[in-house]
Amino acid sequence: MNEFSFKGILQADGWRENVTITTNTDGEIIDIVDAQNHSTCNGYALPGFQNAHSHAFQYAMAGLAELHSTNKKRNDFWSWRQSMYALALSLEPEQMEAIAAMLYQEMLRHGYTHVAEFHYVHHDKNGRHYSNKAALSERIARAAHKAGIKLTIIPIYYEQGGFGKPAQNEQKRFLSKSIDDYLDLFEAVQKMSKNYSSCDVGLGIHSMRGVSLENIIKTSHYKKRDTPFHIHISEQLQEVKDCFEYTGLRPAEWLDKNINLNSDFHLVHATHLTPNEITSIAKSKANVVLCPSTESNLGDGIFPMASFLNQGGSWSIGTDSHIGLNPFEELRILDYGQRLTTHSRNTFGNEYSGNNGALAIQSALVNGRKAMGKTQKEFFKIGSSFDALVITDQHPMIQVTGKQHLTNTIVYASDQTMVMGTIVNGDWKIKDNKAPNKSIEKNFISTMMELSSRI
Repeated sequence: MNEFSFKGILQADGWRENVTITTNTDGEIIDIVDAQNHSTCNGYALPGFQNAHSHAFQYAMAGLAELHSTNKKRNDFWSWRQSMYALALSLEPEQMEAIAAMLYQEMLRHGYTHVAEFHYVHHDKNGRHYSNKAALSERIARAAHKAGIKLTIIPIYYEQGGFGKPAQNEQKRFLSKSIDDYLDLFEAVQKMSKNYSSCDVGLGIHSMRGVSLENIIKTSHYKKRDTPFHIHISEQLQEVKDCFEYTGLRPAEWLDKNINLNSDFHLVHATHLTPNEITSIAKSKANVVLCPSTESNLGDGIFPMASFLNQGGSWSIGTDSHIGLNPFEELRILDYGQRLTTHSRNTFGNEYSGNNGALAIQSALVNGRKAMGKTQKEFFKIGSSFDALVITDQHPMIQVTGKQHLTNTIVYASDQTMVMGTIVNGDWKIKDNKAPNKSIEKNFISTMMELSSRI
């Protein structure tokens, strides 16, 4: 049993001051009470963030795609993708684990306590199955376990190179030969996950261009209730154009007409939507997963947030290619992109309090949990695990800020010096901005030196 005393904890209805949280040996909250001795209270606890979209291996190339050619050829998502393919083809299983462990430790340092891993590198360098089909998924699970972050692993179905097109050679590590082949993989990952605490499993389709339309429908029928289902959609204008030429419908239109969308579905990016598509997604209660730092870095475009929220749409955040890892930065990029296009400063609406930061955290948290397969709406709740990002009360800016402005100060004006640490299952995984597992850093450095891609 552990006790944690804070100057404040953030709940859905605002800050509750001077609180002691008690946990049992499993890290579950068994009591939330007023602190008896205020002098022992330190820091402000926010619920841990959910990272709803991650490609762990891509952390190895963060920042490496910014040396652009001097010729007139445009550098865009499709040229970036070739660099990503080269990395995916080069990695050994132990290298993938080392990269993922380093990434997950850094996620924890920034306040993420749960990650949805959109995992599509399944096979060896020749495109053959490992004897254990879940071998690379298990590398991801081991990395998460080492770092101490909760994991929802989503083994991704990928079978073709575009709408009606065969797969490219560069995609051979990703591919399932048939839907039965993919479902065998999915079931192997489910079985593997039982060996790891805090590891859940979701279903996923890489994209409409990556799987035949017939098999997208079949996979959606296979999905059981409350299992999260993730898919990239409408990220690039070329993708939308290709989809329309092949099907006569735009991607979100096709999904609406052919898939029984509901709150279990998580549409990643959904950048390019028509008004009718916005309405259909919002009406279906499907969630969009926005990755603002990656979407900005790749030049994807800006999601139509104002119209989506006006129709009751739900969204969460992820870090995708991990060019950024700070959840507050994701929220700021998301917000400021909207302000630049709408010329309005209340991006997240005036519902409840009109408090921008509080509304952003509420959506990222509740819908992020849905992306993990969880449905808890309360921030901190007796009977749930205690997962928190703790902001120091010693930072000068925090010391002089009252609770009316505290959430927005943290969301809009914080940096890493304000982070005291991160708690998962009632255990400090990061404290004083330092990670205790130095072997993770050593293995990452060794791996990157072997790859020599960052030199």
